[in-house]
Amino acid sequence: MSRRPLIGYALLLLVACGGADPKDAKGGGGGRGGAQVLPVEVSAAFTDTVIDAIIATGQVEAMQRIELRPDIEGRVVDILAREGATVGVGTPLLKIDDAELKAQVARATADRDLARQALERTRLLLAEKAAAPADLERAEASSRAATASLDLLALRLERTVVRAPFAGVVGQRLVSMGDFVNSQSRLLTLQTVSPARINFAVPERYAAELKMGQEVTFQVASLPGKTFTARVDFVDPVVTLPGRTITVKAITANSGGTLQPGMFLEARLATAMRANAVVVPEESIVPTAGATYIWVQQDSTVTRREVELGVRSPGFVEIRRGIEVGDRVVVGGLERLVEGVTVKATTVERRPKGAREG
Repeated sequence: MSRRPLIGYALLLLVACGGADPKDAKGGGGGRGGAQVLPVEVSAAFTDTVIDAIIATGQVEAMQRIELRPDIEGRVVDILAREGATVGVGTPLLKIDDAELKAQVARATADRDLARQALERTRLLLAEKAAAPADLERAEASSRAATASLDLLALRLERTVVRAPFAGVVGQRLVSMGDFVNSQSRLLTLQTVSPARINFAVPERYAAELKMGQEVTFQVASLPGKTFTARVDFVDPVVTLPGRTITVKAITANSGGTLQPGMFLEARLATAMRANAVVVPEESIVPTAGATYIWVQQDSTVTRREVELGVRSPGFVEIRRGIEVGDRVVVGGLERLVEGVTVKATTVERRPKGAREG
């Protein structure tokens, strides 16, 4: 077999390889000298007022809540207030059978009247020297005892009507008509609605920052989009174990009765305010293992800066170190960035209402 055709093919391959355009060997994009240009979105760092706050979870509770129990045993003969009703102090809620007590009161009334009559006769006899002073003393004692017995029975009769000890809302009723109840029986619950109280626990390291009268803002999971305010009225002087937390309670108006006891909440307790903090959009933050960075535009390139984060708010973060007001931080197109890469920047507005330029 002849080798000449093979030599011819080899020459053709060499010509093909050598004829490539030298510019194509550099590859690349449309930047200066063929360097790659990446599109990014940038936004200027700005100043705003930020508030340091303790974040804690807790629940709504009633200022006062009680499970009513009867002072008198007997059968329930009337339900006088429905569940969920708003009642005032002294409102009748429930009636217990009083027939037997009424009879006892009638008998005690007669006994008291007889004792008073006997006392009057003894006084007349003593005036006529027909009775001894000791007889008068016994008659007076008998009269007082009869009156006390009547007063006691009258009080028991009055307590067959269970009344509201404070103004509030009737909760769950735990008995029905005809039930026999005694002093251990739970009848119904009563609780205040307005004002209400919130209860939450904070780590003990914040003990020095807890003060009476501090404002608390909070949101309730079941009422999204609504923010409520309260004022601290109790800071527990004892640290709770094993979590080493301090119980804090605050009063909120709850004038509309929207908040209900037991609702889960997230509370923010303000501890400090900074009026000229540097703030950037949250999407500019690049967290890594051990440090946090932000890409900053410098002319047509970007550089990475390590930063110290501060207070977070929805969509924005305070920067305590590493960024100055006016720095153009990258908020879009971060995925392919490397130090010194050429970029084509588009400015976008990322700023909450009321924020200042600098």
